Amino acid sequence: MSSVIWLIVFVGGLIWLTYQRASLLLTTACYTAALLAFDWFDNPSLWLLVPLWTIWAGLLFLNIDLLRIRYLSRPFLRTYRRMLPSMSTTESEALAAGSVWWDGELFSGSPQWDKLMSAAPPRLTAEEQAFIDGPCEELCRMIDEWDITHRRADMPPEMWDFIKRNGFFAMIIGKQYGGLGFSAYAHSCVLIKLASRSATVSSTVSVPNSLGPGELLSHYGTEAQKNHYLPRLARGEEIPCFALTGPRAGSDAASLPDTGVIRKGMYNGEEVIGINLNFSKRYITLAPVATLIGLAFKLYDPEKLLGGASEYGITCALIPRSTPGIRIGRRHFPLNTPFQNGPIHGKDIFVPLDCIIGGVKMAGQGWRMLVEQLSVGRCISLPSNATGASKAATYASGAYSRIRRQFNVSIGQFEGIQEVLARMAGMTYIMDAARSVTVAAIDAGERPAVPSTILKYHVTEFGRKVANDAMDVQGGKGICLGPKNYLGRSYQSVPIAITVEGANILTRTLMIFGQGAIRCHPFVLKEMNAAREKDKEKAVRDFDTALFSHIGFTISNAVRSLVMALTLARFSNTPDIPATQRYFQHINRFSASFAFATDVAMLTLGGYLKKKETLSGRLGDALSAMYLASTVLKHYEDQGRQEADLPLVEWACRHLMYTAQDQLHGFLRNFPNRFMANVMRFFIFPRGLTYFAPSDKLGAEVAERMMTVTDTRARLSDGIYKTIEPKNALGLLQEALAMSDTCEPLERRIRVEGVKTGKITALDLPGQIDQAVSIGLLTTTEASALHEYDAKVMNLLNVDDFDPRELGPHVDTTAANMSLDELLRSV
Repeated sequence: MSSVIWLIVFVGGLIWLTYQRASLLLTTACYTAALLAFDWFDNPSLWLLVPLWTIWAGLLFLNIDLLRIRYLSRPFLRTYRRMLPSMSTTESEALAAGSVWWDGELFSGSPQWDKLMSAAPPRLTAEEQAFIDGPCEELCRMIDEWDITHRRADMPPEMWDFIKRNGFFAMIIGKQYGGLGFSAYAHSCVLIKLASRSATVSSTVSVPNSLGPGELLSHYGTEAQKNHYLPRLARGEEIPCFALTGPRAGSDAASLPDTGVIRKGMYNGEEVIGINLNFSKRYITLAPVATLIGLAFKLYDPEKLLGGASEYGITCALIPRSTPGIRIGRRHFPLNTPFQNGPIHGKDIFVPLDCIIGGVKMAGQGWRMLVEQLSVGRCISLPSNATGASKAATYASGAYSRIRRQFNVSIGQFEGIQEVLARMAGMTYIMDAARSVTVAAIDAGERPAVPSTILKYHVTEFGRKVANDAMDVQGGKGICLGPKNYLGRSYQSVPIAITVEGANILTRTLMIFGQGAIRCHPFVLKEMNAAREKDKEKAVRDFDTALFSHIGFTISNAVRSLVMALTLARFSNTPDIPATQRYFQHINRFSASFAFATDVAMLTLGGYLKKKETLSGRLGDALSAMYLASTVLKHYEDQGRQEADLPLVEWACRHLMYTAQDQLHGFLRNFPNRFMANVMRFFIFPRGLTYFAPSDKLGAEVAERMMTVTDTRARLSDGIYKTIEPKNALGLLQEALAMSDTCEPLERRIRVEGVKTGKITALDLPGQIDQAVSIGLLTTTEASALHEYDAKVMNLLNVDDFDPRELGPHVDTTAANMSLDELLRSV
């Protein structure tokens, strides 16, 4: 019996040391002490001592650097180099871009929550708030989306002038150059408000403040370039665009066919060394109206006029629109969202070398410049636009579900509607949390490359789901376009965000996990760098350190995953926030499981994992779910732990953790090495699948908060344009929602005490109200309030209809002069 107890001590001790990530030396020392004590006090049998001392010998061997390197690390390094997948220059530069932030903690298997929870919450300065309350509010008031999208297919001239005059194109340009110099959070908040009003306007404003000439000049431009261009961009004298994508190379920058060849030529009457450009670009936002073109191309110097290489690689330059040889001005028409977008072509264009952004020293540095800035831009523009649209759709749908009645009840009382509203609200909360927490990290100095891809994919996908749900809830009101429609154009524009800045399929299956597995893993990049090290002795020493740290890391995560799966992570360390403690613990558990699965996959499949895109996509989804859940918990903290918001927090965390579980389960089901899949399943799901999606009861609670005037509803919609004015449906819906608390009981009184008893016979509500007054069922004041409420509701529920000749932005004059009968006969 005593031997069994000692065996439990050995196994339990090793599990505890491994769980706590004790060093190899400490583990060996503790094991040695336990073994000597066992041998001294218990007089064990030989059959038990031999394996225990064999384990001790193995631990001792691993502690001797000379032996470990000679017999293990050096031979494995040779094998590892053969396994190492090839990597292009563009891939290498993408991996090096940005910084590792909270994503690195999730890859560790043991997140240090203080790093996230101690970060400063996002805040607007007084100047930034004044801009949002002033010019931004005024711009929203000017917007007539039907006029923009149907009649003009463009913003009116006075709106263009207002945008340029008030610095909307200069939010990221420093104040020393005449720009606004806003924080990333302020930039995001401006887009939130504009996107809640118009996809066309928000897209137009976002592009000059994202990846383009302004940002590239600010970070890489020469002083002469900054002093010349940035003030002109800030004043709106120049309208910028950036041309990267072409017909033959979209997301594959390595295959960029656009060229610049260095040669001598005439420029402004003088012979200079310059660049001869040939290019064909498409999908370029603001191109039709741009005066300054940022251009990405491959630079060649066959005559070596610069004295260096003959091929430099991707380079970025600034080309004035007036440069001879440029063909520009035609427009694409992306899904009835008429922001200025179109192709640019150039043939045999000659420009001087000082057109290169940053000067000659930045030749060939274009891809690095782009991916470094994308690590910031992807966190702001598209996620903010999607979040603003989703906030507006959820805000509108909550009110609509309350005021729209079917079968004598608000449609919001149907469980099917409640399920959809809860999903809309929960996803919008996730989107807002991810956006605000990540841009706050940017303002704190981070350049979160992997989180930027997470936000780009998941926030835009959530936006797509919210838009679809809003259309389901509002039905015919949503699909009939016209001045009264506040959903249709936003719904139509959703696929645009899915497509740009890296198509979502590619982002999910190649980028999130593919980049994160190397960039965020604590040891993989170190192993790869060691394998590519030219100094052989340094290579093997660095590889040895990284390899055995990696092995210990993997074993620790396996144990942590198993222990937390068995205990449901109830004893893992978390911040002291009782209301959300369990969600922190669930993230701890899935972090260890994810890290373990990642290591096994990379060890088992090696470079082949890069080709298994569906497996990478599932691991990326698990990582994303943990990241998004972390931002939800941080957002709840940043907003002051509002107890009324806990149903939203619970819905969001449960949805995300259920997603993480489901994606890990799918990963194991499809893992090609079935033996290793079963080994992983033992450590990850020893009790089976134990996590559940949000309950119907919780969903009903969330939906109720969206259909009543609550602080939760107000916080979720914070930042959108909801001013009550005649042209703003969001404000009018909120006004009607507020009136419903008073007017719904009056309607119920008419129905119960009047219609059902036969005292009131009118079929329509206005007639019923008048009869209710005549029989003393309502006072004149109550009747007046109910008439006003009914008029407001019907105004909101009504949809547009048109004379056939009104439809289409360009009406044929012959058709315009026909009678309706003549027009129909001609058709």
